Amino acid sequence: MKRAVSISIGSSKRNKAVEVTLLGEKVSIERIGTDGDMEAAALKFKELDGTVDAFGVGGADLEVVADGKRYPFHSVTPIVRYVKKTPIVDGGGLKNTLENKAPAFLDKKIGDYINSRGRKVLVTVGVDRWGLSQAFADAGYEIIFGDLMFGLDIPIAIHKISQLKTVAALLMPIAGRLPFAWIYPTGEKQEKRTPKWGKQYAWATVIAGDCHYIKRFMPDDLTGKVIVTNTTTPEDVAEFKKAGVKYLITTTPVLEGRSFGTNMMEAALVAISGRGRPLTWPELTEMLDKLGFEPQLQELN
Repeated sequence: MKRAVSISIGSSKRNKAVEVTLLGEKVSIERIGTDGDMEAAALKFKELDGTVDAFGVGGADLEVVADGKRYPFHSVTPIVRYVKKTPIVDGGGLKNTLENKAPAFLDKKIGDYINSRGRKVLVTVGVDRWGLSQAFADAGYEIIFGDLMFGLDIPIAIHKISQLKTVAALLMPIAGRLPFAWIYPTGEKQEKRTPKWGKQYAWATVIAGDCHYIKRFMPDDLTGKVIVTNTTTPEDVAEFKKAGVKYLITTTPVLEGRSFGTNMMEAALVAISGRGRPLTWPELTEMLDKLGFEPQLQELN
């Protein structure tokens, strides 16, 4: 059996391990959280290096790829410094191959509902989800990209993909050198919610992006909203249901009651491929087509 392990600097409360069969190959997928402790994550990578088939980096990105340009997070890369043998991914490949299918999936499954309420989407951090961002723009949505609001607490909305490209080019070289915890919730901070940007949440029909960013600032009332995200636990689903969310779409499959992060699922695909290296975007696309992966729709209210 293949084994893929995601080591996350996120909360250990979200840990989960399951066994699945993908393309006829059994694979164990496991998430291990270190509650914000980057050095503990680095040591866990060191301990397991060479003993598993693929690693995922969870709760952080090694880099973001925006408009074809790569921007590393220099405060994150040290956590993989001990990895010498096992291939390692952070989910960027699936963010640019699987997630961009979401807008077309929405049109196919609940297009009438969305059109009746307005094709308006709030993407919490578009640079982190470039494939998803570009796909919503191509699908004709009105968009608010919340990169400055959600990432840097600057009350400025971005409305065009061209503006997002400019922001990425100007700010990512700087943001990439900040401590990662300044721009993304880690450890116990992932469990805290401080409602903010309520006007933007209220404006949108669809709220899309990283689950932690969506939950971190979401208001108590999200009646009728459509959430598009990837990593959800049963507790997350219950929280969205309580807030009145109408539909929840996860871009990765739901396995034993939860959807895993793109890094975990990409690591699983690397493991079953047997190639011993990260997969290219065309290789990922080919595997996804064979698997028939598509977003998952849950009607919550």
